[in-house]
Amino acid sequence: MSTAVKPSTSGPIVELQDAGRTFLLGETRIEALRHASLAVQPGDFLAIWGPSGSGKSTLLNLLGLIDSPSYGRMLFRGRDVAGLDDNALSDYRSREIGFVFQNFNLIPVLSALENVMLPLYCQRLPKAQARERARAWLQKVGLEAFADHPPEKLSGGQRQRVAIARAMVTEPSLVIADEPTANLDSRTSREVIDLMQALNHRTGVTFVLSTHDPRLLARVSRHLALRDGEIAEASYEESMLKLNAESLT
Repeated sequence: MSTAVKPSTSGPIVELQDAGRTFLLGETRIEALRHASLAVQPGDFLAIWGPSGSGKSTLLNLLGLIDSPSYGRMLFRGRDVAGLDDNALSDYRSREIGFVFQNFNLIPVLSALENVMLPLYCQRLPKAQARERARAWLQKVGLEAFADHPPEKLSGGQRQRVAIARAMVTEPSLVIADEPTANLDSRTSREVIDLMQALNHRTGVTFVLSTHDPRLLARVSRHLALRDGEIAEASYEESMLKLNAESLT
C-alpha cells in the first residue's frame, strides 16, 4: 500500500548520485548509463543530447521514476526513492511528473480534449472539473478550436501540443520529454521547443528533454552531453565545436 509523500520545498527536484543502469543481453552485461551524477533544479529547462544509443532514454527513465538505477542513489524531492514500492512510485509520477513522447502516445479513438483529460481521471477529479481544466490547457497551447478533433485529424505539431497539454494538465513539478521533436520538421520543432520554454518561464515547471539535434541546444538554458552512457555538462559552444570536429573524422 502506498503512502502520501510530502515533498521537500527546496533543493533539487530529482538528483542522481554516482548512479548507473546495467542490462543483461544474454550473457553480455551492458552498461547503458555509467556513474551519472546530476541535479535537476526547480525551474530548469534542461536538454540531454547525444546520438542514438547514447543512453538518453535510459537517463530519462530514471529521472521520470519509470526505472531504478542498478547502483548509486536517486533522490526525488530529497528522498531516496530506491526503496519505494511500485504504488508509491506511481503516486509520485501521477502527482509530480508529466510525460511527452516522440510518438505523441495519443489514444486515436479519443478527441484531443479527452486525451488531455486522461491523467486527471487517475487523480479522480470529477469529470466536469477535468473537462474544464483540459479545455483551459488546450487554449494555452493554442488548440481550443481543435478540442473535438481526433488525433488523426491533427498535424504532427498539433498532436505534440496536445501531448504537452496532457503533460501539464495535472500541474506537475517536472515534465520529461523524450525526443519531443524527433518526428517533426525543423520549423515545427522550433515552435514546440519555444512553447515548452514559454510554459517553463510562465509556470516555473521544470522541463527535461532529450534530443539528438544539436541545433536545438541554443534554445535551452542548460544542457548535458551524453555519449556511451557518460554525461558531461558543457556550453553550447563547446558542444558545437565537438560536434563539428567529430563530423570531420
